[in-house]
Amino acid sequence: MAALTVGAALALLAACSGAPGSAASSAVPVVASTNVYGDIAERIGGAKVKITSIVSDPAQDPHSYEASTQNQLALSKARVVIENGGGYDDFIDRMLKSGDNSSAQVINAVKVSGKSAPAGGELNEHVWYDFPAMGKLADAIAAALAKAHPDDAAAFTENAEAFKAELKPLETKEAQIKTDHGGEPVAVTEPVPLYMTEASGLRNETPEAFSEAIEEGDDVSPNTLRETLALLTGKKVEALVYNEQTSGPQTEKVEQAARSAGIPVVPVTETLPEGVDYPDWMTANVDALAAALAK
Repeated sequence: MAALTVGAALALLAACSGAPGSAASSAVPVVASTNVYGDIAERIGGAKVKITSIVSDPAQDPHSYEASTQNQLALSKARVVIENGGGYDDFIDRMLKSGDNSSAQVINAVKVSGKSAPAGGELNEHVWYDFPAMGKLADAIAAALAKAHPDDAAAFTENAEAFKAELKPLETKEAQIKTDHGGEPVAVTEPVPLYMTEASGLRNETPEAFSEAIEEGDDVSPNTLRETLALLTGKKVEALVYNEQTSGPQTEKVEQAARSAGIPVVPVTETLPEGVDYPDWMTANVDALAAALAK
């Protein structure tokens, strides 16, 4: 059987997606690059949105994700698109350029956050670990949804305010960690949790060459690996914050060194674990960090 062209495949998928006038068609179609942003959008939009989260499997790495025809179809119909930006989920921009949906409102979380690269350094694009940034994002999502569905603008604003209220206890927990452990050294396998550790007043001792190589999927040099392992074998840090989503032989070596030295390991992920929402997920992360430092 001959392969379908992309256009034919999109047409077939569209035909199977439901006829106009169905109950689902009244909801605002929203596409999020990951289920983190999909969850936040759903909390703000409620029953008035239909969410498609492209990356939702913890085994998928958004940095290297290859989008599908179904993803392209969803983006072609979206009225609101939420991407992380900062080079994290470039597949969204590529699909938007190749698709035919110039009317979609695109929310870039990094731009909304106002974060930028430090002088002489690189941007940490993992802004969903920064709670004030997610408060700004909630407002941006509410505004975009209000533009798409004006009759429910007040409800979207109210839901955004409720979401932001749930972020306040997280900021309070970080402040308490800063009070109790401010200035204490930690190690990370990737920059993913750094906004959380920085807000908690902790000092990242990880060699930059190590965390950057792991994030980019590159091999760590022997010297850099030895330097990183020495932080753990020498008990020079109080905890290791470990990204479970991109583990490999070198990060597993680091994790094992931490456990062998009796240094607590705090696992984190880049996407939302199954069965929890964003506030619960982040509460667990901050609580795990506090518990590790209290040992």
